Amino acid sequence: MEKVYVITGSTSGIGKAILEKLCNNEDSVIYAGYRNEQKIPSDNRKNVKYFYIDMNNRESVIKAAEFIKTETNHVDTIINVAGSVVAGPIEKIDTQRLREQFDVNTFSHIEFTQNLMPVLDNSKIINISSMSSFGIFPFISPYCASKRALDIFFNALELENHKNLKIISVKPGVIATPIWEKSVNANLQYLESCTEYAQELDFIKRNALKNSAKGLSVSKVADLIIKIDKNKNPKSSYTIGKDAKFAQIMSILPQGLLNKIIKFGMKYRMNL
Repeated sequence: MEKVYVITGSTSGIGKAILEKLCNNEDSVIYAGYRNEQKIPSDNRKNVKYFYIDMNNRESVIKAAEFIKTETNHVDTIINVAGSVVAGPIEKIDTQRLREQFDVNTFSHIEFTQNLMPVLDNSKIINISSMSSFGIFPFISPYCASKRALDIFFNALELENHKNLKIISVKPGVIATPIWEKSVNANLQYLESCTEYAQELDFIKRNALKNSAKGLSVSKVADLIIKIDKNKNPKSSYTIGKDAKFAQIMSILPQGLLNKIIKFGMKYRMNL
């Protein structure tokens, strides 16, 4: 029986790796979301149907869902991948940028799913969250909060819905994807304007660029997604990567103690 998938953020990073693995199964149909048409591969397979979606544009999100509903009457698995990173000290970040962070990482996925509800029943929704959802990382608090909110809202959806939807949150550690380099470029003017935080932000910037090359392989995350999709009774949450598992353990410490550890750790690493 033909299986139907929907993936957002399918032309780079984790989404691209997942798509490449899924499209090897010719018994499936994959609706693959893109924002940059130039990134669509020329060797497009017959079982892949690309659709435009801009997670920062509400009308685009709604139109994307409408397109899928005209194509199929049932979606087996949604894989929400698309996201962005807003970085900087919270006292300096314009609240409009905070709203944009939540629009891309949280609200767009909610609205997309809401509009696909007519074609969801006994379906899986796999969200690419982050170890940042444990909330212990300074200077990327908008990203942390948006991922935490994504987990909370979708967990509520599983508790409330009448359609037997299974919601799964995948929380990877640092992954070698373009998102880190993109985040530096997108936040550069804001990071460079915070002169009193120059040392900390220079460290954050260097660390982000290092992550683009030295993080967890996207292939390993994609393999986990495939495994989850095949599992008839998957767990609600998966943490992948040693750093993610460490962040999960650290997050259960009392907040005051945790803050002291993080501040000490940052000062130590900045002075290396």
